[in-house]
Amino acid sequence: MANPSHESAAQFLLAARTRRTPGPRIPAEFRPTDNEDGLAIQARITALLGQPIGGYKCSLPSAPRPVLFAPIFAPTIVHASLCPVLAIGTTVRIEPEIAFVMARDLLPRASPYADSEIHDAIAEARLVLEILGSRYADSDSVTFPEMLADGLANQGLLVGPVVRDPWDKELESLRIVINSPWGVLASHEGRHADGHPVRPLLARQLLGEKRHTAFGRHDRDYRFVLRRARRANRHSAHLPVRRPWLAVGDTESRVTDNMQAA
Repeated sequence: MANPSHESAAQFLLAARTRRTPGPRIPAEFRPTDNEDGLAIQARITALLGQPIGGYKCSLPSAPRPVLFAPIFAPTIVHASLCPVLAIGTTVRIEPEIAFVMARDLLPRASPYADSEIHDAIAEARLVLEILGSRYADSDSVTFPEMLADGLANQGLLVGPVVRDPWDKELESLRIVINSPWGVLASHEGRHADGHPVRPLLARQLLGEKRHTAFGRHDRDYRFVLRRARRANRHSAHLPVRRPWLAVGDTESRVTDNMQAA
């Protein structure tokens, strides 16, 4: 039987998802107080939605945020333009990321996976745009357990081009330019403190904990997208929109310089 507080919190956030409009924080009487509460609420929302999981949002843990993990639901993963997104006011937030498509499962186990095992388990790497969309109207005011409960503010994912030979690329840093019909919206050097996006991948940080499901192929195909957030100096772009839904395909996303798209 579900914890009554977890159930109430999950129903509260599910209502915000259903109405597609951010709202207030979870009421204090059933607000998550620690990361375990947040994960339990997140899991209950996943069960209530009943949607298949198409991938996961994850990154290296840190002292203040020891668990960075949330599902990305398959219906919200778009593989080709046009990609509709739910805007807040006149903008929508996106973050450029590196995603990994799994070729085989990496099951939880006591010993860490070797780098070669991780490489062999990955079918390809892709540039993607994460579409951000918190269920909280004032997301800056919420605690980290509340963010976990809400799936770390994920709204969806636009899958971009394949990155060739990702193991040989210096993906620790890359120049990010967001171009649109309105001109260049953002241009800066992106760098993540975690280093190469594959470095923290699962084996040592997530799979060893055995608290989460295995990462790998979904429904026996290769569409399962496993992503580790690679935020560009933790900056996000705010795209102007003219209507409640924006075709993200209007914004150019491509690989340039020493990175070649397949």
